[in-house]
Amino acid sequence: MKGRRLTSLVWILIFTIIQVSAAKKSYIVYLGSHQHGSDATSEDYVRAKNSHYKFLESYVGSEGKARDAIIYSYTKSINGFAATLEEKEAEDIAKHPAVVSVFPETIYKLQTTRSWSFLDMDVPENRGSILTQANIGRNVIIATLDTGVWPESKSFSDEGMGPIPSKWRGFCDNSTKFGVPCNNKLIGAQYFNKGLLASNPEEDDVNSARDTEGHGTHTLSTAAGAFVPGATSFGYANGTARGGAPGAHVAAYKVCQSRGCSGVDILAGFDTALHDNVDIISVSLSAGPAYYGGTNFLDNEIALGSLHAAAMGITVVCSAGNDGPDTMTVGNVAPWVITVGASTIDRDFPSYVKLGNEKLIKGASQATTSLPQNQMYTVINGSDAAAPGVNTDLAASCNTSSLDPEKVKGKIVVCLDNMEMPRILMGMTVKDAGGAGMVLINNAYWGDSIVSDPHVLPATMIPYRDGATLYSYMKSTKNPLANISPKTTKIGVQAPAMADFSSRGPSYPTPEILKPDVTAPGVDILAAFTEFISPTGIVEDERRTPFYLLSGTSMSCPHVSGLAGQLKSVHPDWSFSAIKSALMTSATIKDNRYMPMRDHSGAKATPLAYGNGHIRPNRAAHPGLVYDNTIENYLSFLCTLGYNSTNLSGLINKPFVCPSKPIKLENLNYPSISVRALNKSTVVTRTLKNVGPPGTYKVRVKAPSGVGVSVRPSSLSFSKVGDERIFTVALTSQIKNENERGFKFGRLVWTNEIHQVSSSIAVNVVA
Repeated sequence: MKGRRLTSLVWILIFTIIQVSAAKKSYIVYLGSHQHGSDATSEDYVRAKNSHYKFLESYVGSEGKARDAIIYSYTKSINGFAATLEEKEAEDIAKHPAVVSVFPETIYKLQTTRSWSFLDMDVPENRGSILTQANIGRNVIIATLDTGVWPESKSFSDEGMGPIPSKWRGFCDNSTKFGVPCNNKLIGAQYFNKGLLASNPEEDDVNSARDTEGHGTHTLSTAAGAFVPGATSFGYANGTARGGAPGAHVAAYKVCQSRGCSGVDILAGFDTALHDNVDIISVSLSAGPAYYGGTNFLDNEIALGSLHAAAMGITVVCSAGNDGPDTMTVGNVAPWVITVGASTIDRDFPSYVKLGNEKLIKGASQATTSLPQNQMYTVINGSDAAAPGVNTDLAASCNTSSLDPEKVKGKIVVCLDNMEMPRILMGMTVKDAGGAGMVLINNAYWGDSIVSDPHVLPATMIPYRDGATLYSYMKSTKNPLANISPKTTKIGVQAPAMADFSSRGPSYPTPEILKPDVTAPGVDILAAFTEFISPTGIVEDERRTPFYLLSGTSMSCPHVSGLAGQLKSVHPDWSFSAIKSALMTSATIKDNRYMPMRDHSGAKATPLAYGNGHIRPNRAAHPGLVYDNTIENYLSFLCTLGYNSTNLSGLINKPFVCPSKPIKLENLNYPSISVRALNKSTVVTRTLKNVGPPGTYKVRVKAPSGVGVSVRPSSLSFSKVGDERIFTVALTSQIKNENERGFKFGRLVWTNEIHQVSSSIAVNVVA
């Protein structure tokens, strides 16, 4: 499957929706927000839970049946409950006037050093660094909804940490054999697995917030891990590991188990995190492309939980998903979250195959052992080394027990990646048969994209097209020879470029909102890891490591979460929308060679891949201007999508009336501009707020090809902080034939002597 390009870890896959097939399913009954507010007592929570039992009783026949059916009562910030129901019962409940929505749970899966240096954040003493300005994120609380935490990791040491913020309401669940102890760094750790257990009774993960997968430890330490000198992954990427906000306090809400993440548990995690008063919530999860979940934002657990967070002023950062490079694959597209794509950093792990004819083929590897460089080894194709009775196609991909030791011993085996078997396991097959090394050729589908894996023997992966060169050489001589270069780390390669796996826009339900919002480092990211299992996820692999290199939008998401925490520390009065705008409008679309960012194929990347661009933390600290939004703006957005005033008022616990004239979705005050379908002409409106010194900004536009752009007024003057100015952008189609239709891209920049406030423009020209 496509998503397995990210890493050899078996548990990092394309994240798709899994429907539970049973007479009864787990449903979420969403009722809005509670009336009791943030000063609620334990009695208020009990009263709310009892009201849920009473509500359900009339539908299932008795209070006892209601208590048995309810999995969770969401009693803190989110009003509602999760219960196992028959489809007819769910349909009847949905008709009740107090019910906002009823929907079956979704099963989500995880989207899985040098990156901070690449982002120009490696010197805290630098007065211009956001690290210095934010005091490395102190007094901020960053939470993850993930697989939990490995508390013994040095990334969660509280050495030098200040006291726990007085607003904190959470705790570490250390009540079981596998409990998690707290300190002044790791201040919260709870687990939620009732939803997954309801649909998977045989789930055997530990009842603890302890991380048995590694993903949660990696994401939490990427967001806010402490400084750890001498970190390395099997000898690669040596250096100091740290998170984006190393001084921040952290909390882990374990909502994912070994078999996935129940939406029921995710919503419980949101409800608890909001109650505990976290500042930032990082969610490296996705249910796959948004079209899987339809267009109903209030029928999606992450969108729903993050909307409640937005109502409380809490920033939520989400991964875009790993379903790229196809278009319209982006997930987590709600406009009130920050959606993050994944791109490369300026570090590579090259590994070369030296052929007997002196030719070199460049590959990639993190193999933990090397071959002697003073000798050459016979090379044999896996299909020519099939064990007796084994199909040659299985041997070609070095499937388990498919190779004949008599043919393989002491040789380098060439294996073809079949997209089905873990690459590490292929190397194990070669090693078990006595092979000296392995050359893994990528398949035709993924072509030139290669992955550096921690192979158990000397091995490297080469592009598909270079496989033809290798095969040609092997056929040209009776005794083909080769060697594989030892481990190397190269710094300073051209970057960033978009990762092939990173999900692309446009957003399926609302292409008027350009998604993803930004891109951040997501390829070969070094961070803390659990020591419960091997990082490869293969039972036979007994290796353990406290730090590991992972790739995925799961890794890019916490980069932005950490930076959002830094911004919250620098600007505690900023809204979540202002933080989002600062990150977006300060982003760049150039790489470290000052060239346009490239896609995975080498072609010029577009905003459908990178959104507003690649994050620039130090510039985000002082953006000059922001595109701000209130929760009411997002509710008006939902009104246009068909939600009514009554339900939306219940969400914020105060009267709200939908506008008499629905807003144009394009006119949501978003930091980028996207037009679903440009037919002749349209006008988009935006409002900018000053968060810097007084000044005058002038507009600069790079118009999309075949589109005329006119901005009025062309200059904006601000006299004080908080000043707001409105401008309009008129877009006119200038195409002359049908072949010119489709998405066109441009850039709009407001600039003065100090700041550049940049917005991507994406226009789908239809006429």
